[in-house]
Amino acid sequence: GMQYLLAGVRSNTGIKSGRYMFEVKIVENLTPEEKTSERTPQPRQLVRVGFSLAGSSLLLADGVDNVCFDSEGWFIHDKNRKKAGRKFIRGVTAAVLLNLDAASPNKNTVSLFLDGERACPPQPLPEHMCGKTLYPTITYKNVTVDVNLGPVTRKPFPFSCHMVGGAAAADVEVTKAAKKAKDGKCEVVFPVGLPEQGFFDWVDDFVEKHPGYVELSDRKIMEWAVKSGAWRPKGTLGGSNDKPDLTKFGVPLLDDGSVRRVLNTIAPSLNRNIVFVELKANLVADERKNVLQKFCTQDFKRKAVVVMGEPSAEYKARVQSLILAEKKAKAEVEAKKKAAEAERKRLLEHKKKMAEEAKKAKEAAQRKKEGKEEEKKDEETKEEPKAEEPENAKMEEAAPVELTAEEKALSYRKSTTTDLSEAVLAKSYASFSVPTKEEGFDEITFEWQKEAECSTLLKNWILQKKLTQRAEDLQPGTAFKEAWTKWQKTLQDWRRRQAEWKDPARRKTAAEKKKQEAAAKLAEEKKALIDAGDEEAAKVLEEEAKKDAAPMEIDLDGLDVFAVQDITDLGNGMPLFANYAHEDWTLLITRYELHLLIHSFKKDLNDADRPGFAEKHLAFYYQKYFKKNWNFAQFNLPKFEDFLDIVKDTVSVDATSSFLKAEQAEDTSVEIFAKLTEDHRRERERRVDAGDETAKLTFRKPAPPGTVSPGAPGAKGAGKGAPSSAARPHSASSNQYAAQKRTYPKPQPSSYGNKQPRTAYGGNSYFRR
Repeated sequence: GMQYLLAGVRSNTGIKSGRYMFEVKIVENLTPEEKTSERTPQPRQLVRVGFSLAGSSLLLADGVDNVCFDSEGWFIHDKNRKKAGRKFIRGVTAAVLLNLDAASPNKNTVSLFLDGERACPPQPLPEHMCGKTLYPTITYKNVTVDVNLGPVTRKPFPFSCHMVGGAAAADVEVTKAAKKAKDGKCEVVFPVGLPEQGFFDWVDDFVEKHPGYVELSDRKIMEWAVKSGAWRPKGTLGGSNDKPDLTKFGVPLLDDGSVRRVLNTIAPSLNRNIVFVELKANLVADERKNVLQKFCTQDFKRKAVVVMGEPSAEYKARVQSLILAEKKAKAEVEAKKKAAEAERKRLLEHKKKMAEEAKKAKEAAQRKKEGKEEEKKDEETKEEPKAEEPENAKMEEAAPVELTAEEKALSYRKSTTTDLSEAVLAKSYASFSVPTKEEGFDEITFEWQKEAECSTLLKNWILQKKLTQRAEDLQPGTAFKEAWTKWQKTLQDWRRRQAEWKDPARRKTAAEKKKQEAAAKLAEEKKALIDAGDEEAAKVLEEEAKKDAAPMEIDLDGLDVFAVQDITDLGNGMPLFANYAHEDWTLLITRYELHLLIHSFKKDLNDADRPGFAEKHLAFYYQKYFKKNWNFAQFNLPKFEDFLDIVKDTVSVDATSSFLKAEQAEDTSVEIFAKLTEDHRRERERRVDAGDETAKLTFRKPAPPGTVSPGAPGAKGAGKGAPSSAARPHSASSNQYAAQKRTYPKPQPSSYGNKQPRTAYGGNSYFRR
């Protein structure tokens, strides 16, 4: 990926007067292998030669503080470029002449010469660069260049001109190299701050005040790639300020992260002061240690700077200036939009007026031609007074842009992009810590507040995040998996028993089977008693068995569901859940799943600071544990609070923490949830009988597998005039249904309205309420 990035170098000797030049020659074109892509930056090889101000970007054509000619024949300043000459290729000596001679007619210009011949007319310097010291600068990509600053030229000009290397001392300014530390070591700085609390603004301020430091970060790689001509669609920044998405350039070797790996590898071997800007990594002790190991103590002084808490007054002033600058820029853009709109309306009105005048002139000419022109009345000949221009139509001076009281109170500037992505923050925030010397730092400084205050601040910040962030790394434990597997088997068995009870044939078969099993068991127990010589006990056992087999009359309306011993058989094979409808099964399943989820979360996370989770994270944990989506829409309820009101016997919301709270103990048996569901079903039924229509529940049923919804693409007979979904058969083809009708069982009556007859225990007798 490095092949797509521009490199730049600037001379330490700048020209402040006189007329001087320097030469550059491409001696080698490099053509690295690459995977083809339509977005590969072009041209593959590029050289730019020119002059720049001290402290400006090393990449020519980046910003307003430089001018240059490139190997494609363009003269460039900022975003403006114009064709100024022919291309120069390998073997051609390109010379750039800077003329600052006050006596010359071409004062304050730059010119390009190729092999000693003028390639373009003198190009004027931007006004703001005149009178300042200008430094020879070269930007290049995929080439090897030979630079000649003099004093002897290799391709003489038609006229006499000195080179930079032979300039008079009075015409140049030499920039002194930055002083090194007494021990000769460079410094690597690790800023440590919290997300959304001014970390990146502090880094920008530090690098601005310390130009001898180089920032090593993903955001600088992104900036470098864009300045080198790599194209990115608008609005595709992605990621975060700490880790912008570097995979959207559309160039395979640039999207693979190789640039980051190369820089991280070579940085410890460079004799430079480095600012290692990794927000998340610098907050995690293990990651800090891993990076520190790359910068050996023999070559680097390793320093951590903690920027947490209340910022300094100087920093706040900088933040307010940045906010004000942003507001001014937005106001200018808005003013330009309004001016453009006003001009558009003015031109439209002018065009309309001209059309009306042309129409009147045409009509007048036609009347004159026909001899029908009438004498104009005196009042018509009078000129109409010009309408005064309304005050609001006049250009008003823009109101001064100022900070509001709220903005002046801000300690940190808000960014449109988050410092850390939600996923990264959720996975790592619990391991954030303040750096210590035990990790290997030579020096730790606390920029804004003292160490104890920063430690307390970070501890409280982590605690607050635990109450609001998801536990991304949480995994279901063994206890959950066992309970979930057991529940699925139990639920399947209950559904089977309900189906058997509702089918008369299967009910009879089940009753016979139960009778035979009871008889076999009785025979076995009687034989054991007789063999033991206790015939009297055997007779008593047989009498008790006859009583148990006799029909039992039980008042279902008065039945206490919580006193039932066996919910799968109330005495004659009828299960407690015999009258469950779709809504009841859904509520039963949801009750137990939420109960299991809340208790399993607390056990698996094992964090006293985070005993539960809020409703906004329910869908996340539900999917993580049960491997299916949380479908609140199926309940057909407007608010989650309405749902909680239905299952309040199982789940509620803690008033203090706002976490979901399980109302039943962790070891509550699954039968209890069936009893709760049946009790709730009966209560709803009583309310409906009393005329309370709001007690009815109508949940959405999932579509049968392979069924095409009416009106969906590909659905047959879903056009205008098609029968309703209730009238259409659920078959694979409507044509097949027309040829062969099938009989369908009558739908089961709802648990409301027409109710099924109540069943007496014992035999097949029925009675109604």
